[in-house]
Amino acid sequence: MNRRLLTILFIAFVIAGGCAFLVYHLVGNRLMASRPVATTKVVAAATDIKLGAVLTSADLTTIQISGPIPQGAILKPQDAIGRGAISEIYQGEPIVEGRLAAPGSGGGLAATIPDGMRACAVKVDEVVGVAGFVTPGMRVDVLASGTPPGQTSADQGTVSKTILQNIQVLSAGTDIQRDAAGKPHQVQVVNLLVTPEQAETLSLASGQQVHIQLVLRNPLDTTINQVPVTAMSNLFGQPQPTPSHSRPVVRHAAPPAPQAYAIEVINGSTRSEQKVGSLEAKQ
Repeated sequence: MNRRLLTILFIAFVIAGGCAFLVYHLVGNRLMASRPVATTKVVAAATDIKLGAVLTSADLTTIQISGPIPQGAILKPQDAIGRGAISEIYQGEPIVEGRLAAPGSGGGLAATIPDGMRACAVKVDEVVGVAGFVTPGMRVDVLASGTPPGQTSADQGTVSKTILQNIQVLSAGTDIQRDAAGKPHQVQVVNLLVTPEQAETLSLASGQQVHIQLVLRNPLDTTINQVPVTAMSNLFGQPQPTPSHSRPVVRHAAPPAPQAYAIEVINGSTRSEQKVGSLEAKQ
């Protein structure tokens, strides 16, 4: 068998092997596509669920998920009915245990408060509340402005201080309160998630002579800064008043009594002495 025939047979075998591999790959993909994929039925939201809402059967549906299911996914609707949502859940989103309050805790704002924390309501102005700058889940700093106790507005004017930093907002809305005349009016209220010690600080800052302002911050910025107190006199570049020091009173000792001098007078054979005051006194 000559070399030319061997070359032709080798090329034919290579072509045949490539065609066989291509046919096997195409047929295998069709067989895999036609094979049923294992899915798992999980509970999902049938509509948008707001923070603090108590789930009912109308809020839930079931969807099929192929592959691994989300960690903590709820498989039975009865395990989610009657529990409060501690965060907003959107339509079609699988419901997991971490998005719901504990069974029996109910709904509303109280169900969203973690153990050891408190929800403290703070009144803010309309610019902060109505404009939508402060919404649930955001992080804020709390500033207090007023006149410190024991001082008057003539000393340094109004003083502003950052009393709390990196505080989470639980909810924001309106509340009905009565003014000094007893008439009801709406006020903007923001509920902040704080520790018991921070709640006491906010309670003191909510006095009549203190104005509270919320300042938004980046949720990824968790740095606690040492912010100095700012006074109205510093804002306009006026020097701060220095405390007045009274000049010490210098007491001088009383001058000594003038010393008397004796003068001997000789008048012929008669001698006599006369005592007179000091010469400085006479001068």
